[in-house]
Amino acid sequence: MPNPSPNPFFDVRMRGFPARTEVAVAVELIRKRVGPLGPEAVELDAAAGHVLATAVTATVPVPHFDRAAFDGYALRADETFGAGPNNPLTLRIVGEAMPGRPFARPIGPGEAVRIMTGSPVPAGADAVLPAESAEEAGDLVKVVEPVVPGKNVGRTGEDVPAGSTVLPAGRVLRPQDLGLLSSIGVGRADVVRRPRVAILITGDEILPPGSKPVGYRIVDSNSVVLRALVRRDGGEVPPTKHLPDRPDAIREAMTAGGWDVLLVSGGTSVGREDHAPRLVAELGELPIHGMALRPASPAGIGFIGGRPVFLLPGNPVSCLCAYDLFAGRAVRLLGGRSDDLPYRTAEHPVAEKIVSAVGRVDYVRVRITPGGVEPIAVSGASILSTTVIADGFVLVPRDREGYEPGERVTVYRYDE
Repeated sequence: MPNPSPNPFFDVRMRGFPARTEVAVAVELIRKRVGPLGPEAVELDAAAGHVLATAVTATVPVPHFDRAAFDGYALRADETFGAGPNNPLTLRIVGEAMPGRPFARPIGPGEAVRIMTGSPVPAGADAVLPAESAEEAGDLVKVVEPVVPGKNVGRTGEDVPAGSTVLPAGRVLRPQDLGLLSSIGVGRADVVRRPRVAILITGDEILPPGSKPVGYRIVDSNSVVLRALVRRDGGEVPPTKHLPDRPDAIREAMTAGGWDVLLVSGGTSVGREDHAPRLVAELGELPIHGMALRPASPAGIGFIGGRPVFLLPGNPVSCLCAYDLFAGRAVRLLGGRSDDLPYRTAEHPVAEKIVSAVGRVDYVRVRITPGGVEPIAVSGASILSTTVIADGFVLVPRDREGYEPGERVTVYRYDE
């Protein structure tokens, strides 16, 4: 059964939006209604890029025995004091220690054990003399350089002490993190389940990716962009569904289940065939439709069965903008990540005036030149190539009429 909407639905088709929601209000709604999914255990080989659901505590130290850091001789450090090239001291070699094969007994006074890197340091020894600081002759070793206690010995727990927290919850696992987990005996990691993000592309005129534009039909580019963005943000993407402008087909896809986030691109604005907003309101709730934002003003945010649904405009630049500012936040939050925009930023002076209008946020594509930031001259919401030639974008706040030359702005860089 459809869920009753807490807000009466206003059908905007062929009428326009009665009001537009501020970007900050939309972002706050997402943060309030969306949180991390539950944990799941994954093998370490598959855990890179996942987010740890719980902190990991070491139950064992690493290393769990004192080990040699150099090839050489395990000995008592105080028996080398005073040694030098002109005053060599002699110790008797009583055996050897190899990786995985320790010397069988404690060493006594005047004794040394030949030892290889990574081998257990024998009981009674407290230092390792590097091979280049000694001369071996038969069962004797001449010490020509003193060592201090602990020299060239990897102590128990010096890498990871037992009981220490090695990785915190919320950590995006990197390859070296997996190595550390393996070193303490962890074979599976408890991670936040990756959100499953379904994508619906609507429109009778839309051809699937890989097609050639023919007649008055256009090739879908939005799903290709969205799928890459979802993967960037840690989500999983089942096959995209391309649907005609038929309410029954769109409703069936929305209720199919198997998703944590639903992205609908196309059919989300005020046209006669824009059915998605009404269907979301019918099946759940649509608290936001229409944003004080350029481009992407027709974007909307709803919920079906408590799961977020994002209405993304069909124009490619608007779709990219709405995903990054709204839908991407939900994907990242569900996966246990920060909802901050996942772009590196840099401050630059404005070289050419950036024009905006008070009362809306502007997503302005810009180039970075030796003289500063310049807005892209052609800025239509359907001109996807502007995002390719742009170095990044500037977000102009709702209370500004843009930026004058010489002012400094934050640029969100498209490149990594």
